[in-house]
Amino acid sequence: MTEVAFHFNAPDKLSYACRLLRKAYLRGARVVALVEEGDRGALDAALWTQVVGEFIPHSGPNDPPHVQSRSPIHLASEATPHNGATVLVNLKAGMPIGYERFARVIEVVTGDENDRGLARERWKHYKTQGIEPQRHDLRLAPQDA
Repeated sequence: MTEVAFHFNAPDKLSYACRLLRKAYLRGARVVALVEEGDRGALDAALWTQVVGEFIPHSGPNDPPHVQSRSPIHLASEATPHNGATVLVNLKAGMPIGYERFARVIEVVTGDENDRGLARERWKHYKTQGIEPQRHDLRLAPQDA
């Protein structure tokens, strides 16, 4: 069964996602980052510039197949397993269709009331599927993602 964790109170979704994806990359994980179409360019740019002198290898749907096949992180708008990815990071507002094909799902949630309300709906959906989500309050956690 898929393990689900909600990371609540992220000050900014994209910068937190960069730290999270960097950590996953350094641990050798293969990840699909589910992002709104309009935010994909910003996340792509941030992954190039988040840490000076460091690049977090990633691909998107418009990259050539040889780039996508070698990328440990794939930025997508649909939760489709990519290149052996076992982790799905959801930055979108809606329920990630196909999440059950991943071993682990991480839901990133800001302190914005609208974002929190949408996260509550996703939490309820996971529970109806027999999944007991884990809760991580980022205000109480160390800031290493």
